[in-house]
Amino acid sequence: MPIQWFPGHMHKARLEIQAALPKVDVVIEVLDARIPYSSENPMLAELLGDKPCLKVLTKSDLADEAQTKAWQDYLERTASVRAQAVTKEDVSTIRRLTSVASNMVPHRHGKTVRAMIVGIPNVGKSTIINCLAGRKIAKTGNTPAVTKRQQRVNLDDGIALLDTPGVLWPNVHNVNSGYRLALLGSIKETAMDYAEVGFFGARAMLELHPDRLVERYGLESLPETDLEVIESLGRRRGCLGRSGVVDIDRASRILVTEVRSGGLGRLTLETPAMMEQEKIDTAAEIAKKEEKSKQRDLKRKQKFLDQQRAKRKSREMD
Repeated sequence: MPIQWFPGHMHKARLEIQAALPKVDVVIEVLDARIPYSSENPMLAELLGDKPCLKVLTKSDLADEAQTKAWQDYLERTASVRAQAVTKEDVSTIRRLTSVASNMVPHRHGKTVRAMIVGIPNVGKSTIINCLAGRKIAKTGNTPAVTKRQQRVNLDDGIALLDTPGVLWPNVHNVNSGYRLALLGSIKETAMDYAEVGFFGARAMLELHPDRLVERYGLESLPETDLEVIESLGRRRGCLGRSGVVDIDRASRILVTEVRSGGLGRLTLETPAMMEQEKIDTAAEIAKKEEKSKQRDLKRKQKFLDQQRAKRKSREMD
């Protein structure tokens, strides 16, 4: 089933972002380099229009280097977008983000550049803000939704930075994107099932990085299915219950934890070509569901009209 998570404070944040955007010169959107598409907020794209946007790909040290470059090229196909890969250890590159953002709005030269920084939960937005400010301004943590309200930070280089809470969109229409977000920790544990996410992670590894599974878990051969992946690593890591049966939940947690931490190496879980196809598939699925809903509504309406006609006919016969 699709993973959904849209707390009340996030709805409030959406309204605040919408209200503040007209007063903003440039937007800095923070993405996870391992899932640039899934960590991008389509709600923001709808609100932005052609406003300049700097896409910051964080945790690039955990992502495949060649794929990160491919994503930068893909994101910059739009004239109003720039993309920059960073790691939390590369302080100098992070601090240059303000000059990159300023150069995107040359008409503001000599004036304070008003920038809004946005990003879904747990992509490293608060870490970037603290680095830019040179002091601890925003709370950081490994759990989603640490920032709860907007705050303004005046930087030394003529940038007024408006921080916003991490916002997920109301419904993750692309089921795969929902699972990728859960796999990398952008969705709270209370909104996910570790076994489901673990199975998704196993399928992703089989498709994109099968050699990593064999190497990491010392397997004699590559498993053919997601269940075989989970059971194999479960046996290797001692996740056994009664009668030697693998504890699927424990084994799934190990896989999820190691994907998040980089224990399975530098991973990129989606490519631009994959996302283009998934967008087509998702649009088709949405259209199919809408058509089914429309047909249900027509049947209900027809049933109601038939009942009304039957009642009128019954009254006439009386």
